Amino acid sequence: MKCFTPVRYALTLAIVLVAVTARGGAVAGDLYRAQAFVTGQGETERARGFALCLEAVLVKVSGDVRLTGDPAVAVLAAQAGNFVTGFDYHDRMSGIPVHDEQGTRERPFDLTVTFDPPKIAAALGSLGRKPWPEPRPRLAVLLGVRDATASYVLSNDGERGLGQRQSLAAVAGKRGIPLVLPNAALLAAKHITYECVSALTSPRLSAVAKASGGDAALVGTLVWTEAALGWTTHWRLSWRGREHRWHISGVSFDDAFRNGIDRAVAILSGHGG
Repeated sequence: MKCFTPVRYALTLAIVLVAVTARGGAVAGDLYRAQAFVTGQGETERARGFALCLEAVLVKVSGDVRLTGDPAVAVLAAQAGNFVTGFDYHDRMSGIPVHDEQGTRERPFDLTVTFDPPKIAAALGSLGRKPWPEPRPRLAVLLGVRDATASYVLSNDGERGLGQRQSLAAVAGKRGIPLVLPNAALLAAKHITYECVSALTSPRLSAVAKASGGDAALVGTLVWTEAALGWTTHWRLSWRGREHRWHISGVSFDDAFRNGIDRAVAILSGHGG
């Protein structure tokens, strides 16, 4: 089947892209909350978790992924408790009784930490940054996937790509960027295929973003490459009259999505590109 002509494509894609639900994790969510994996509920592990969460929140609130691993952030993270307004634990082994080989100190927990917005703004100011305001640009994502057995366009409700969909949603949520994915039934009805995604031009991408209620369109191809022992991904993002292109190879699809979303966030927030 052939791809649509530019005019027909722009008209029909107005109804193709639909929002991923908040339950799927692909919305901005609480910018001042983050989660870290810790072992036990001791003070040392809690402090480590606070530090990890503070870095994550500074990145999410500013939109500047370059803060990850920044030595100046590490200095702030050493006093992360001063920025905290609340925290709680979720036992990853909930429902499994404590036994001799697994004491309460060693049990794995998800530590969720909430930070004070004014203090985070002040911390960013000390780093020469400021909060990236809401509402943030909504990212319309069209991703063509080809593995060893088939090719398809990732959708929010299709039979294929469940793990990829969940991974993409998790990365978007961590960075505080809302996104939309196509609906499988509408993709099938409109014959939007892997080959069509690969051939999209910048004007069409802009039309897709506008027609779907998005402000920017991120298009990519995710291809399993045996020689690289991983996925090869080529990304394109059209934003404010410029087209940005980048790629990564020989990685898991989790890393490919982090690469795509992080670069998109940097461009949209004005911190890269």
